[in-house]
Amino acid sequence: MPVHEITMEELVSLCKTRGIIYAGSEIYGGLANTWDYGPIGVELLRNVKKAFWDFFVYGREDIVGLDSSILLNPKVWEASGHIASFTDPLMDCKKCKARYRADKLIEEAGDARPEGWAGEKTDKSAIVAFVKEKKITCPSCKACDWTEPKQFNLMFRTHQGVTEESSAEIFMRPETAQGIFVNFVNAQRTSRKKLPFGIAQIGKAFRNEITPGNFIFRTREFEQMEIEYFFDPEKSQWEELFQNWKKAVWDFVTKELGIGETHLRMRDHEKDELSHYSKGTTDIEYEFPFGWGELCAAAAYRTDYDLTQHQKTSGESLEYRDEESGRKFIPHVIEPSLGANRLVLAILLDAYTNETLKDGTTRNVMRFSPKIAPIKVAVFPLMKKDGLDAKAREVVRSLRSIGRVDYDEAGSIGKRYRRHDEVGTPACITIDYDSLKDKTVTVRDRDTMEQERVNIADLPAHLRGKYHFD
Repeated sequence: MPVHEITMEELVSLCKTRGIIYAGSEIYGGLANTWDYGPIGVELLRNVKKAFWDFFVYGREDIVGLDSSILLNPKVWEASGHIASFTDPLMDCKKCKARYRADKLIEEAGDARPEGWAGEKTDKSAIVAFVKEKKITCPSCKACDWTEPKQFNLMFRTHQGVTEESSAEIFMRPETAQGIFVNFVNAQRTSRKKLPFGIAQIGKAFRNEITPGNFIFRTREFEQMEIEYFFDPEKSQWEELFQNWKKAVWDFVTKELGIGETHLRMRDHEKDELSHYSKGTTDIEYEFPFGWGELCAAAAYRTDYDLTQHQKTSGESLEYRDEESGRKFIPHVIEPSLGANRLVLAILLDAYTNETLKDGTTRNVMRFSPKIAPIKVAVFPLMKKDGLDAKAREVVRSLRSIGRVDYDEAGSIGKRYRRHDEVGTPACITIDYDSLKDKTVTVRDRDTMEQERVNIADLPAHLRGKYHFD
């Protein structure tokens, strides 16, 4: 049995056909590695972000929200270390001039990383020797003649100012976390939160990836959902908090988003993989059709690195004062970080099912959790006449509080069912001639295809009780 019932190529095609995700700027020939979320996809993405906010912010008393700007003072990135060390090792093929990330070349060749691999501190000679020893060839021309690795900064540069001469170089943020750190004192003071507490943010980030690809898995523009959880290291054990956050993120991914555990695993970073600020990081990985890949960072222990760096660089105090003892100190931080786009990709792959029915026909079904389903309910008039369409629109209006409700009158009832199965609509409602007489409708379940008659007046409560949309 294949890892997934759909290939990446088939998924890209399905996403375009059903209005989930389109290639960016398609009418102009596209722009490499850009993707636009269509009418169905934007609802799925929005529901994933809403689920994150509901679960971690509204569902807890120790998390507050923030929405910081994309453009930050360049000193922010100097303090955080991004200007100096936010890099990937880059190698060029001497024959065809193609450019690749050294770590990805090694990874895709199926070999372990060479000794001395440590991000920006990588021993370049060790990489060159390893690539030659393993005879790792260029994916484009199959030659094995590489330049020495050089570090490539992943931040997008832009300029702020009215003229080229007077404009200053600034950066598109490569992560949302730093906007939280520079606002720590503001958020703590105005929310009156005591340690431990967290600040959550959802927002766009930008990285000039050398080798983006695999659909929306690795893109240059993406959306992050992050929490910085601040605590007093003298009162809280980081190991305990770390485990709690790992469990919380695992529960969110599996229970709230409905991603099955079959294709998931936890993976602790090895010492040579850890970021320079991290004392421990655990990823949740998903088994994509192209192999295991990072889905999200369930927890990363950043110590007091970020706040300390910003305090040094800005000259402003970012200390927290403990009310009981009067002690002032820089809080430590544990960070859960989730990519909304990667979660959407995993959800699509995990939900897709090609099912053979008793009559020998097949149907494609997206078995989304009702909480994140793009369309919650579809309403069909049996015919577009005799008042059935008017009654169907009346039912649509009565269900708006559930979420997105779709009115569909195009094609046969069977075709409408199949269309909504393929975009994961949990329930379809048909208005027939009996509906005009006894005020009941047929409700058809996506997964079982079973049908039941329900009073129109009872529909909102019935659907909420059965599908738990909220």
